[in-house]
Amino acid sequence: MKKLIGLATLFLVLVSFGAPALAQDADMAKLSTLNSILDNKKLRVGLEAGYMPFEMRNKKGDIIGFDVDLATEMAKAMGVELELINTAWDGIIPALITKKFDILMSGMTIKAERNLRVNFVDPYIVVGQTALVHKKHAGTITSYEQLNDPKYTISVKLGTTGDFAVQKFMPKATRVAFEDEQVCIQEVIQGKADAHVYDMPQCATYNAKFPGKFIFLDEPFTYEPLGWAVRKGDPDFLNWLNNFLRQIKGDGTYDALYAKWFKSKDWLNDLQ
Repeated sequence: MKKLIGLATLFLVLVSFGAPALAQDADMAKLSTLNSILDNKKLRVGLEAGYMPFEMRNKKGDIIGFDVDLATEMAKAMGVELELINTAWDGIIPALITKKFDILMSGMTIKAERNLRVNFVDPYIVVGQTALVHKKHAGTITSYEQLNDPKYTISVKLGTTGDFAVQKFMPKATRVAFEDEQVCIQEVIQGKADAHVYDMPQCATYNAKFPGKFIFLDEPFTYEPLGWAVRKGDPDFLNWLNNFLRQIKGDGTYDALYAKWFKSKDWLNDLQ
């Protein structure tokens, strides 16, 4: 009898301590971004429409790209409407934190310092930095290491991993930074810069868009996983997104979209 009373007492203690935790979990679930999306029947996605082929504008002015198609599949899986919110890159994390949108899907590299402010879903693609070199350097520059020289000017998009890579791996070079990616490319085409450093997919796109203008050093010299970002303190949304990513990678949806944007260049004809 004493043993039964002891077990009953232990059970009551566990329940009394476990009840607050269960209530806290339930409250956290109610506050999840996932619930807000379902209640509003809308998934708001923040991005910057200037990172080919992840997000850019077509001739009609619509935002298209790999991330856009993934977001479309995500909204479909939720049964809600998709809203794209174009946001300047230097303010895109603050916009997420202040709830201007629900999720950041804009080809963002997962970095430790960014992870201090936001949480990342598991990487959905891995890229690295490459270089587009002015054609006048054909046969002269064959490696990114050669660009680490004061006589070479390198254009970068301000605040991107390409910008950080040049500062780290080519500190001796003359670095010029711009907020607009198109300006960076034109600097090289016009001969004002000797090279442009950026993620491999985008450099490959520009190399295809402007044939004969560059020497493409296409072997990445950095390892960069890209991930979608969400606000901290939201494990339910993070769990759903990771499971969604596993599902589309397992059922062929991801592979089909990857082939559309990275193995074909048909979409280039639809750009502005």
